Amino acid sequence: MEAKLKAISLEGVESALAKVELYRFLNEPEEAESICHDVLAAQPGHQLALRLLGLTITDQFTGSSADRYAEVEAAFQQLSDRYERLYYTGLLRERRAKAQLRAGRPPYTLLVLLEEAMKCYEEAERIRPVGNDESILRWNRCVRLIRSHGESEWHREVEMFEMGDTAP
Repeated sequence: MEAKLKAISLEGVESALAKVELYRFLNEPEEAESICHDVLAAQPGHQLALRLLGLTITDQFTGSSADRYAEVEAAFQQLSDRYERLYYTGLLRERRAKAQLRAGRPPYTLLVLLEEAMKCYEEAERIRPVGNDESILRWNRCVRLIRSHGESEWHREVEMFEMGDTAP
C-alpha cells in the first residue's frame, strides 16, 4: 500500500475544523494539527485553520529549542485581520514564555517575551471589536504571571550584572 496523503473535500472543511477543536479539548494537539494541514491543503489561507494550526502547535510547546516558534509566527502572520495578527502573535509570545518557565528557565530571561506579548495585546486592545476584551484578559494574565514570581525574580540577575559592570 502506498503511503500517500489524501485530500479532504471542500464540503468536509467545517466538520474537520470541529474535529480540531475536539482534539484540542482531548489534549491531542498532534491530531488537531494534522487536520489543520488537511484543511489548509483544501483551502489555502483559511483563516480559522491558520489560527487553529498556530494554537495546536503552541499546545505542543515544551520550552525546548525544538519548539516550532517560527512556524506558528508564519501562520499567524497570514491572518488578514490586523487585530487577530496582533492578538495571536501576543498569545504566541506568552505561550512561549510560559513553556520555557515550566521547563525551568529563570524568570528574568523570559521577561522580554512577556513584555513583547503585552505590547501586542496593548496594540490589539486599541483596535479591538466592540465587546471583545480578549486582549485585556491576556494582558491581565501576563501581569498576574509576573506578580506570581515576585518582581525581584524578573529583574534580579539583570540588575546584579549591571551593578558589577564597569567601563572598559
